[in-house]
Amino acid sequence: MLAHKKSAQENPLDGLLDLERYPIDRLDSVVGKALIQHCRKQLEDDGCVVLEQFVPTEALTRLEAETERLSPEAHYNQTETNPYNGDPDPSLPATHPKNRFADRTNGFVAGDRIGSETIIRQVYESAHFQRFVAAVVGLDEIHEYADPLAGLVVNVLREGCQHPWHYDTNEFIVTMMTRQSEGGGRFEYAPGIRSPEGENFSAVEKVLDGDHTSVRKIDLQPGDLQIFFGRCSLHRVTPVVGSRERHTVIFAYAREPGFIGRPERALRIFGRMAPVHEQLLREGEGIARTDSLAD
Repeated sequence: MLAHKKSAQENPLDGLLDLERYPIDRLDSVVGKALIQHCRKQLEDDGCVVLEQFVPTEALTRLEAETERLSPEAHYNQTETNPYNGDPDPSLPATHPKNRFADRTNGFVAGDRIGSETIIRQVYESAHFQRFVAAVVGLDEIHEYADPLAGLVVNVLREGCQHPWHYDTNEFIVTMMTRQSEGGGRFEYAPGIRSPEGENFSAVEKVLDGDHTSVRKIDLQPGDLQIFFGRCSLHRVTPVVGSRERHTVIFAYAREPGFIGRPERALRIFGRMAPVHEQLLREGEGIARTDSLAD
């Protein structure tokens, strides 16, 4: 059966994503339901979905040029961080994961630097794409951030940059690689190593000590889409090797509308705050967590 074709006016994602292989615009069809079932099974088994060549070759050249153009806007930050992005606990042994710190150096292009004409902005704001992501992660709907800096971001890793072992503050994260480095820059993770019922510090300590029995490794390629449960899966990106930067687009969504990130995080990640963050500081409002896991 021939797939139903839509005009670019009806679906702005035509030509930007491989909608024949990944029919995210036809989720109620037989092939659309099969795609969702496949993704959910992969998430259940692996804690991670990778859809290879989500962006067709013709659009990939444009996409890479897009993040190349944006990359000089990246703000670089260097910190020593533990897996929980928190402070050390002197009451615990030095070997405890909360007291294990590693270098975290990377750059981020903030969302307010990414125009409406870009491919990545069109994908981020697409109702088809949002409905697809929501279906995969088991939600009725998801919402774009109200945070103008953190909703849509380009992560830029140049030589020596890395994300050491850590958890995400988000329950899930959606990323798309647009450029791979010459070496390094490999995504590694321990799926479901912790849960809302417990931190499982002993297993985390083993990973930090070099026991990677539970660790999975993925060599992502440009054009690949990744949906990942990073709140409960310890993960890292190994140090980038070579002069070629590693570029990854981060599509961040929330369960509820109106989400704004912590002001101190905006200042650290982007080197500045937006007016909404300054308002949060004035009002002294915090962000409520739906679990009791360490941040």
